[in-house]
Amino acid sequence: MTAANRARLLAPDVGALVLELAEAVPGEPPTAAAALCDLGEAEVGVWSIGAGVARDTEVDEVFVVLSGRATVIVEDGETLHVGPGSAVRLFAGDRTTWQVHESLRKLYVALG
Repeated sequence: MTAANRARLLAPDVGALVLELAEAVPGEPPTAAAALCDLGEAEVGVWSIGAGVARDTEVDEVFVVLSGRATVIVEDGETLHVGPGSAVRLFAGDRTTWQVHESLRKLYVALG
């Protein structure tokens, strides 16, 4: 392992990272992501989404909401109300609808 990929401080302030939001799916809110590092087979990063409604098929992921608020409706019927400090586990294949009430930013660890 080289010194370049052994960084310990990944970001001095993940809340201050500048993420350029861009519309990924026409009609859905803009999103942006910044990968911070790989952890084994997992990726650690920061993801943001603007207000609106978006649908997704998830990968295995754990995340903590840094800012913003949303309601995440899982196709199996579970509804998650998330905001700053919420810790969430999503499973690969979960089909979700994100109703983002305030632009949301999360720190995630994801496989796949």
